[in-house]
Amino acid sequence: MKVLVIGSGAREHAIAHALMRGGSVEEVTVAPGNPGMELDGIRTTRIDPSNHAAMIDFVKNNGYDWVFVGPEVPLIEGIVDAFAEAGIKAFGPSRAAAQIEGSKDFAKRLMARHGIPTAQYRTFDELDPAQAYVREHGAPIVIKADGLAAGKGVTVAMDEATALEALEDIFVDHRFGSAGAKVVIEDFLEGQEFSLMSFVNGTDFWPMPISQDHKRAYDGDMGPNTGGMGAYSPVPQIGRDVVDAAIETIVRPTVEAMAAEGTPFTGILYAGLIATADGPKVIEFNARFGDPETEVVLPKLTSDLGAAIDAILNGGEPEFAWDEERATLGVVLASDGYPGNVVKGAAVPEIPVDGDSHVYYAGVSAAEHGGLMASSGRVLLVQATADDIRAAQEKVYGIVDALDTTGMFYRHDIGAKALAEAAAQE
Repeated sequence: MKVLVIGSGAREHAIAHALMRGGSVEEVTVAPGNPGMELDGIRTTRIDPSNHAAMIDFVKNNGYDWVFVGPEVPLIEGIVDAFAEAGIKAFGPSRAAAQIEGSKDFAKRLMARHGIPTAQYRTFDELDPAQAYVREHGAPIVIKADGLAAGKGVTVAMDEATALEALEDIFVDHRFGSAGAKVVIEDFLEGQEFSLMSFVNGTDFWPMPISQDHKRAYDGDMGPNTGGMGAYSPVPQIGRDVVDAAIETIVRPTVEAMAAEGTPFTGILYAGLIATADGPKVIEFNARFGDPETEVVLPKLTSDLGAAIDAILNGGEPEFAWDEERATLGVVLASDGYPGNVVKGAAVPEIPVDGDSHVYYAGVSAAEHGGLMASSGRVLLVQATADDIRAAQEKVYGIVDALDTTGMFYRHDIGAKALAEAAAQE
Protein backbone atom coordinates (compact mmCIF):
# COMPACT_ATOMS: atom_id res chain seq x y z
CA MET A 1 0.00 0.00 0.00
CA LYS A 2 0.90 3.65 -0.47
CA VAL A 3 -0.25 5.99 2.30
CA LEU A 4 -0.27 9.76 2.67
CA VAL A 5 0.02 11.20 6.19
CA ILE A 6 -1.04 14.82 6.67
CA GLY A 7 0.94 16.92 9.15
CA SER A 8 4.44 18.12 9.90
CA GLY A 9 5.32 17.34 13.51
CA ALA A 10 6.83 14.63 15.66
CA ARG A 11 3.38 13.03 15.97
CA GLU A 12 3.19 12.56 12.19
CA HIS A 13 6.80 11.34 12.14
CA ALA A 14 5.81 8.67 14.68
CA ILE A 15 2.71 7.71 12.69
CA ALA A 16 4.68 7.41 9.46
CA HIS A 17 7.45 5.46 11.17
CA ALA A 18 4.91 3.02 12.68
CA LEU A 19 3.25 2.55 9.28
CA MET A 20 6.61 1.70 7.70
CA ARG A 21 7.47 -0.79 10.45
CA GLY A 22 4.31 -2.80 9.87
CA GLY A 23 5.10 -4.35 6.53
CA SER A 24 1.84 -3.83 4.62
CA VAL A 25 2.67 -0.19 3.75
CA GLU A 26 5.45 0.04 1.19
CA GLU A 27 5.62 3.80 0.82
CA VAL A 28 4.71 6.68 3.15
CA THR A 29 4.61 10.34 2.19
CA VAL A 30 3.98 13.11 4.70
CA ALA A 31 2.48 16.44 3.63
CA PRO A 32 4.03 18.85 4.34
CA GLY A 33 6.34 16.87 6.64
CA ASN A 34 9.76 18.11 7.70
CA PRO A 35 13.32 17.28 6.62
CA GLY A 36 14.01 15.30 9.80
CA MET A 37 11.52 12.67 8.68
CA GLU A 38 13.53 12.07 5.53
CA LEU A 39 16.34 10.63 7.68
CA ASP A 40 13.99 7.64 8.19
CA GLY A 41 13.33 7.22 4.47
CA ILE A 42 9.95 8.94 4.72
CA ARG A 43 9.01 11.02 1.68
CA THR A 44 7.70 14.54 2.12
CA THR A 45 5.82 16.91 -0.16
CA ARG A 46 5.32 20.61 0.49
CA ILE A 47 1.56 20.83 0.09
CA ASP A 48 -0.46 23.00 2.46
CA PRO A 49 -3.09 20.83 4.23
CA SER A 50 -5.52 23.75 4.04
CA ASN A 51 -5.46 23.52 0.24
CA HIS A 52 -7.99 20.71 -0.10
CA ALA A 53 -8.08 20.82 -3.90
CA ALA A 54 -4.29 20.41 -4.14
CA MET A 55 -4.39 17.57 -1.62
CA ILE A 56 -7.12 15.75 -3.54
CA ASP A 57 -5.23 16.12 -6.84
CA PHE A 58 -2.01 14.86 -5.24
CA VAL A 59 -3.67 11.75 -3.79
CA LYS A 60 -5.47 10.90 -7.04
CA ASN A 61 -2.47 11.55 -9.30
CA ASN A 62 -0.08 9.48 -7.17
CA GLY A 63 -2.17 6.40 -6.40
CA TYR A 64 -2.37 6.55 -2.62
CA ASP A 65 -4.61 3.91 -1.08
CA TRP A 66 -5.76 6.13 1.77
CA VAL A 67 -4.85 9.14 3.90
CA PHE A 68 -4.12 9.43 7.62
CA VAL A 69 -4.90 12.93 8.92
CA GLY A 70 -2.64 13.80 11.85
CA PRO A 71 -3.33 17.33 13.17
CA GLU A 72 -6.51 18.89 14.47
CA VAL A 73 -6.72 21.95 12.19
CA PRO A 74 -7.27 20.06 8.89
CA LEU A 75 -9.84 17.84 10.63
CA ILE A 76 -11.79 20.81 11.97
CA GLU A 77 -11.55 22.46 8.53
CA GLY A 78 -13.33 19.41 7.10
CA ILE A 79 -10.57 17.79 5.07
CA VAL A 80 -12.00 14.28 5.68
CA ASP A 81 -15.35 15.46 4.26
CA ALA A 82 -13.56 16.90 1.21
CA PHE A 83 -11.72 13.61 0.65
CA ALA A 84 -14.96 11.64 0.99
CA GLU A 85 -16.69 13.81 -1.61
CA ALA A 86 -13.77 13.09 -3.94
CA GLY A 87 -14.01 9.34 -3.34
CA ILE A 88 -10.82 9.18 -1.24
CA LYS A 89 -10.66 7.14 1.96
CA ALA A 90 -9.22 9.05 4.92
CA PHE A 91 -8.74 8.00 8.53
CA GLY A 92 -10.03 10.77 10.75
CA PRO A 93 -13.32 12.27 11.94
CA SER A 94 -15.66 14.39 9.85
CA ARG A 95 -15.84 18.11 10.45
CA ALA A 96 -18.98 17.61 12.55
CA ALA A 97 -17.39 14.90 14.71
CA ALA A 98 -14.15 16.89 15.13
CA GLN A 99 -16.14 19.47 17.08
CA ILE A 100 -15.42 17.32 20.13
CA GLU A 101 -12.00 18.99 20.03
CA GLY A 102 -12.85 22.15 18.10
CA SER A 103 -15.23 23.42 20.79
CA LYS A 104 -14.81 22.69 24.48
CA ASP A 105 -18.38 23.89 24.99
CA PHE A 106 -19.62 21.31 22.43
CA ALA A 107 -17.72 18.56 24.28
CA LYS A 108 -19.01 19.69 27.67
CA ARG A 109 -22.62 19.80 26.50
CA LEU A 110 -22.27 16.32 24.97
CA MET A 111 -20.92 14.98 28.26
CA ALA A 112 -23.68 16.68 30.25
CA ARG A 113 -26.39 15.17 28.04
CA HIS A 114 -25.01 11.66 28.40
CA GLY A 115 -23.81 11.65 32.01
CA ILE A 116 -20.12 11.33 31.13
CA PRO A 117 -18.04 12.27 34.20
CA THR A 118 -16.24 15.63 33.95
CA ALA A 119 -15.76 18.78 35.99
CA GLN A 120 -18.69 21.11 36.61
CA TYR A 121 -18.51 24.10 34.27
CA ARG A 122 -20.02 27.29 32.89
CA THR A 123 -19.55 28.83 29.43
CA PHE A 124 -19.26 32.60 28.89
CA ASP A 125 -18.92 34.82 25.82
CA GLU A 126 -18.35 38.12 27.66
CA LEU A 127 -15.70 39.28 30.14
CA ASP A 128 -17.82 40.80 32.91
CA PRO A 129 -20.06 37.81 33.73
CA ALA A 130 -17.05 35.48 33.46
CA GLN A 131 -15.10 37.59 35.97
CA ALA A 132 -18.12 37.78 38.24
CA TYR A 133 -18.38 33.98 38.20
CA VAL A 134 -14.69 33.63 39.12
CA ARG A 135 -15.07 36.09 42.03
CA GLU A 136 -18.13 34.22 43.25
CA HIS A 137 -16.65 30.75 42.77
CA GLY A 138 -13.10 31.43 43.96
CA ALA A 139 -9.89 29.52 43.20
CA PRO A 140 -8.45 27.10 42.29
CA ILE A 141 -10.33 27.19 39.02
CA VAL A 142 -9.63 26.35 35.36
CA ILE A 143 -10.01 28.81 32.47
CA LYS A 144 -10.19 27.39 28.92
CA ALA A 145 -10.46 29.15 25.57
CA ASP A 146 -13.31 27.38 23.78
CA GLY A 147 -11.55 26.76 20.46
CA LEU A 148 -8.17 25.55 19.25
CA ALA A 149 -5.17 27.14 20.94
CA ALA A 150 -2.36 24.66 20.19
CA GLY A 151 -2.49 23.23 23.71
CA LYS A 152 -1.84 26.65 25.27
CA GLY A 153 -5.39 27.92 25.86
CA VAL A 154 -5.79 26.45 29.35
CA THR A 155 -4.93 28.23 32.60
CA VAL A 156 -5.05 26.26 35.85
CA ALA A 157 -5.45 29.23 38.20
CA MET A 158 -4.49 28.51 41.81
CA ASP A 159 -5.56 32.02 42.84
CA GLU A 160 -8.29 34.43 41.77
CA ALA A 161 -5.90 37.03 40.31
CA THR A 162 -4.43 34.51 37.87
CA ALA A 163 -7.91 33.48 36.73
CA LEU A 164 -8.99 37.09 36.15
CA GLU A 165 -5.77 37.79 34.25
CA ALA A 166 -6.39 34.74 32.05
CA LEU A 167 -9.86 36.03 31.20
CA GLU A 168 -8.43 39.41 30.21
CA ASP A 169 -5.83 37.67 28.03
CA ILE A 170 -8.69 35.95 26.19
CA PHE A 171 -11.41 38.61 26.00
CA VAL A 172 -9.43 41.88 26.05
CA ASP A 173 -6.03 41.06 24.53
CA HIS A 174 -7.54 38.41 22.20
CA ARG A 175 -4.49 36.23 22.79
CA PHE A 176 -6.14 33.22 21.15
CA GLY A 177 -8.06 35.08 18.44
CA SER A 178 -11.37 33.49 17.45
CA ALA A 179 -10.58 30.50 19.69
CA GLY A 180 -11.34 32.81 22.62
CA ALA A 181 -14.76 33.99 21.46
CA LYS A 182 -16.13 31.82 24.25
CA VAL A 183 -14.59 30.63 27.49
CA VAL A 184 -15.29 27.49 29.49
CA ILE A 185 -14.68 27.87 33.23
CA GLU A 186 -14.35 24.57 35.10
CA ASP A 187 -14.02 23.35 38.64
CA PHE A 188 -10.46 22.34 39.53
CA LEU A 189 -10.00 18.57 39.82
CA GLU A 190 -7.32 16.85 41.90
CA GLY A 191 -5.56 13.66 40.88
CA GLN A 192 -3.08 12.13 38.47
CA GLU A 193 -3.66 12.96 34.82
CA PHE A 194 -3.36 10.37 32.07
CA SER A 195 -4.08 10.05 28.36
CA LEU A 196 -6.25 7.26 26.96
CA MET A 197 -6.31 7.14 23.17
CA SER A 198 -8.47 4.77 21.11
CA PHE A 199 -8.86 3.77 17.50
CA VAL A 200 -12.55 4.34 16.76
CA ASN A 201 -14.95 3.31 14.00
CA GLY A 202 -18.48 4.37 14.86
CA THR A 203 -19.40 2.52 18.05
CA ASP A 204 -16.46 0.11 17.80
CA PHE A 205 -13.21 1.14 19.47
CA TRP A 206 -9.82 -0.31 20.39
CA PRO A 207 -8.07 1.36 23.35
CA MET A 208 -4.31 1.89 23.39
CA PRO A 209 -1.95 1.70 26.38
CA ILE A 210 -2.27 4.79 28.55
CA SER A 211 0.43 7.44 28.86
CA GLN A 212 1.15 10.57 30.87
CA ASP A 213 2.05 13.91 29.30
CA HIS A 214 3.97 16.78 30.94
CA LYS A 215 2.36 20.09 29.91
CA ARG A 216 4.32 22.63 31.94
CA ALA A 217 7.47 24.05 30.39
CA TYR A 218 9.88 23.54 33.28
CA ASP A 219 10.93 20.96 35.85
CA GLY A 220 8.59 20.33 38.75
CA ASP A 221 5.54 21.23 36.65
CA MET A 222 6.48 24.90 36.75
CA GLY A 223 6.07 27.56 34.08
CA PRO A 224 3.46 28.06 31.37
CA ASN A 225 1.41 25.35 29.66
CA THR A 226 2.92 24.04 26.43
CA GLY A 227 1.88 21.55 23.80
CA GLY A 228 3.74 18.94 25.87
CA MET A 229 7.37 18.53 26.99
CA GLY A 230 7.55 14.76 27.27
CA ALA A 231 5.58 11.62 28.05
CA TYR A 232 5.91 8.02 29.16
CA SER A 233 3.98 4.75 29.04
CA PRO A 234 2.78 2.78 30.93
CA VAL A 235 1.60 4.87 33.90
CA PRO A 236 2.10 2.44 36.79
CA GLN A 237 0.44 4.69 39.36
CA ILE A 238 -2.87 4.45 37.44
CA GLY A 239 -4.40 1.06 38.23
CA ARG A 240 -6.01 -1.26 35.71
CA ASP A 241 -9.31 -0.74 37.52
CA VAL A 242 -9.15 3.00 36.81
CA VAL A 243 -8.41 2.38 33.12
CA ASP A 244 -11.26 -0.13 32.85
CA ALA A 245 -13.62 2.35 34.52
CA ALA A 246 -12.51 5.06 32.08
CA ILE A 247 -13.21 2.78 29.11
CA GLU A 248 -16.70 1.87 30.35
CA THR A 249 -17.83 5.24 31.78
CA ILE A 250 -16.11 7.60 29.34
CA VAL A 251 -14.87 6.14 26.05
CA ARG A 252 -17.75 3.77 25.33
CA PRO A 253 -20.57 6.23 26.15
CA THR A 254 -18.80 9.00 24.24
CA VAL A 255 -18.51 7.09 20.96
CA GLU A 256 -22.05 5.79 21.38
CA ALA A 257 -23.31 9.34 22.06
CA MET A 258 -21.54 10.70 18.97
CA ALA A 259 -23.14 8.00 16.81
CA ALA A 260 -26.58 8.44 18.37
CA GLU A 261 -26.50 12.20 17.78
CA GLY A 262 -25.68 11.86 14.09
CA THR A 263 -21.97 12.67 14.28
CA PRO A 264 -20.36 9.19 14.32
CA PHE A 265 -16.64 9.28 15.01
CA THR A 266 -13.98 7.51 12.97
CA GLY A 267 -10.30 8.09 13.74
CA ILE A 268 -8.35 8.58 16.94
CA LEU A 269 -10.30 9.69 20.01
CA TYR A 270 -7.99 11.15 22.63
CA ALA A 271 -9.38 11.30 26.15
CA GLY A 272 -7.36 13.49 28.50
CA LEU A 273 -8.40 12.15 31.90
CA ILE A 274 -7.78 12.62 35.60
CA ALA A 275 -8.01 9.92 38.24
CA THR A 276 -9.98 11.63 41.02
CA ALA A 277 -11.15 10.22 44.34
CA ASP A 278 -14.56 9.83 42.65
CA GLY A 279 -13.18 7.90 39.68
CA PRO A 280 -11.80 8.97 36.30
CA LYS A 281 -13.14 12.20 34.79
CA VAL A 282 -12.62 13.98 31.47
CA ILE A 283 -10.36 17.02 31.28
CA GLU A 284 -10.56 17.28 27.49
CA PHE A 285 -11.19 15.37 24.29
CA ASN A 286 -9.07 15.59 21.16
CA ALA A 287 -10.06 14.30 17.73
CA ARG A 288 -6.59 12.94 16.90
CA PHE A 289 -3.42 11.44 18.36
CA GLY A 290 -1.90 13.41 21.23
CA ASP A 291 1.55 14.91 20.92
CA PRO A 292 3.92 13.87 22.54
CA GLU A 293 1.92 10.81 23.70
CA THR A 294 1.95 9.30 20.20
CA GLU A 295 5.74 9.15 20.23
CA VAL A 296 5.75 6.89 23.30
CA VAL A 297 2.59 4.85 22.60
CA LEU A 298 3.08 3.84 18.95
CA PRO A 299 6.57 2.37 19.61
CA LYS A 300 4.74 -0.15 21.83
CA LEU A 301 2.66 -1.38 18.87
CA THR A 302 3.85 -4.83 17.77
CA SER A 303 1.19 -5.43 15.09
CA ASP A 304 0.83 -3.86 11.64
CA LEU A 305 -0.65 -0.35 11.93
CA GLY A 306 -1.28 0.02 8.20
CA ALA A 307 -3.16 -3.28 7.99
CA ALA A 308 -5.34 -2.30 10.95
CA ILE A 309 -6.26 1.12 9.55
CA ASP A 310 -6.91 -0.43 6.14
CA ALA A 311 -9.29 -2.92 7.79
CA ILE A 312 -11.20 -0.13 9.55
CA LEU A 313 -11.53 1.90 6.35
CA ASN A 314 -12.72 -1.13 4.38
CA GLY A 315 -15.19 -2.65 6.84
CA GLY A 316 -12.87 -5.34 8.19
CA GLU A 317 -11.84 -6.27 11.72
CA PRO A 318 -8.55 -4.63 12.76
CA GLU A 319 -5.97 -6.32 14.94
CA PHE A 320 -3.86 -4.42 17.47
CA ALA A 321 -1.14 -5.97 19.64
CA TRP A 322 1.01 -4.10 22.15
CA ASP A 323 4.24 -4.60 24.08
CA GLU A 324 2.76 -4.64 27.58
CA GLU A 325 6.03 -5.58 29.30
CA ARG A 326 8.42 -2.73 28.56
CA ALA A 327 8.26 1.02 29.12
CA THR A 328 8.72 3.90 26.71
CA LEU A 329 9.70 7.46 27.58
CA GLY A 330 10.25 10.57 25.47
CA VAL A 331 11.76 14.01 26.12
CA VAL A 332 11.07 17.08 23.99
CA LEU A 333 13.80 19.55 23.03
CA ALA A 334 12.24 22.98 22.57
CA SER A 335 13.59 26.28 21.31
CA ASP A 336 14.49 28.90 23.91
CA GLY A 337 11.49 31.10 24.70
CA TYR A 338 8.89 28.41 24.02
CA PRO A 339 5.91 28.63 24.41
CA GLY A 340 6.17 32.45 24.31
CA ASN A 341 8.58 34.36 22.10
CA VAL A 342 10.37 31.47 20.42
CA VAL A 343 14.00 31.99 19.44
CA LYS A 344 14.49 30.03 16.22
CA GLY A 345 17.67 28.98 14.46
CA ALA A 346 19.43 26.71 16.95
CA ALA A 347 21.63 24.08 15.31
CA VAL A 348 20.16 20.60 15.77
CA PRO A 349 22.92 18.14 16.68
CA GLU A 350 23.21 14.67 15.24
CA ILE A 351 21.66 12.31 17.78
CA PRO A 352 22.98 8.77 18.22
CA VAL A 353 20.22 6.17 18.61
CA ASP A 354 19.93 2.38 18.51
CA GLY A 355 17.21 -0.23 18.06
CA ASP A 356 15.58 0.76 21.36
CA SER A 357 15.66 4.53 20.83
CA HIS A 358 14.49 6.94 18.18
CA VAL A 359 14.30 10.64 17.30
CA TYR A 360 11.00 12.09 16.09
CA TYR A 361 11.44 15.49 14.45
CA ALA A 362 8.96 18.37 14.71
CA GLY A 363 9.99 22.01 14.18
CA VAL A 364 13.08 21.63 12.00
CA SER A 365 14.20 22.95 8.65
CA ALA A 366 17.26 22.38 6.47
CA ALA A 367 20.22 24.51 7.54
CA GLU A 368 22.06 26.52 4.90
CA HIS A 369 25.31 24.57 5.25
CA GLY A 370 23.78 21.14 5.83
CA GLY A 371 22.11 19.50 8.78
CA LEU A 372 19.00 20.74 10.54
CA MET A 373 18.05 23.87 12.45
CA ALA A 374 15.23 24.66 14.87
CA SER A 375 12.36 26.41 13.10
CA SER A 376 9.57 26.30 15.70
CA GLY A 377 8.81 25.86 19.39
CA ARG A 378 9.07 22.12 19.85
CA VAL A 379 12.04 20.88 17.84
CA LEU A 380 12.19 17.11 18.36
CA LEU A 381 11.57 14.29 20.80
CA VAL A 382 14.05 11.61 21.85
CA GLN A 383 12.32 8.34 22.78
CA ALA A 384 13.65 5.15 24.33
CA THR A 385 12.24 1.74 25.22
CA ALA A 386 13.55 -0.22 28.21
CA ASP A 387 12.49 -2.74 30.83
CA ASP A 388 10.91 -0.13 33.12
CA ILE A 389 10.34 3.61 33.50
CA ARG A 390 13.61 4.22 35.35
CA ALA A 391 15.68 2.40 32.73
CA ALA A 392 13.91 4.21 29.88
CA GLN A 393 14.44 7.54 31.65
CA GLU A 394 18.15 6.81 32.16
CA LYS A 395 18.52 5.83 28.51
CA VAL A 396 16.84 8.97 27.16
CA TYR A 397 18.71 11.36 29.43
CA GLY A 398 21.94 9.53 28.70
CA ILE A 399 21.39 10.53 25.06
CA VAL A 400 20.02 14.05 25.61
CA ASP A 401 22.41 15.19 28.33
CA ALA A 402 25.37 14.44 26.06
CA LEU A 403 24.13 16.75 23.27
CA ASP A 404 25.01 20.35 22.56
CA THR A 405 21.59 21.89 23.09
CA THR A 406 22.60 25.55 22.79
CA GLY A 407 19.49 27.57 21.95
CA MET A 408 17.17 24.83 23.21
CA PHE A 409 15.93 23.52 26.56
CA TYR A 410 14.24 20.42 27.96
CA ARG A 411 12.76 19.12 31.17
CA HIS A 412 14.94 16.88 33.31
CA ASP A 413 12.13 15.12 35.19
CA ILE A 414 9.98 13.33 32.63
CA GLY A 415 8.73 10.16 34.34
CA ALA A 416 9.55 11.41 37.85
CA LYS A 417 5.94 11.14 39.02
CA ALA A 418 5.90 7.42 38.28
CA LEU A 419 9.20 6.89 40.09
CA ALA A 420 8.09 8.95 43.10
CA GLU A 421 4.86 6.97 43.35
CA ALA A 422 6.78 3.69 43.15
CA ALA A 423 9.18 4.84 45.87
CA ALA A 424 6.28 5.87 48.11
CA GLN A 425 4.74 2.41 47.83
CA GLU A 426 7.96 0.55 48.71
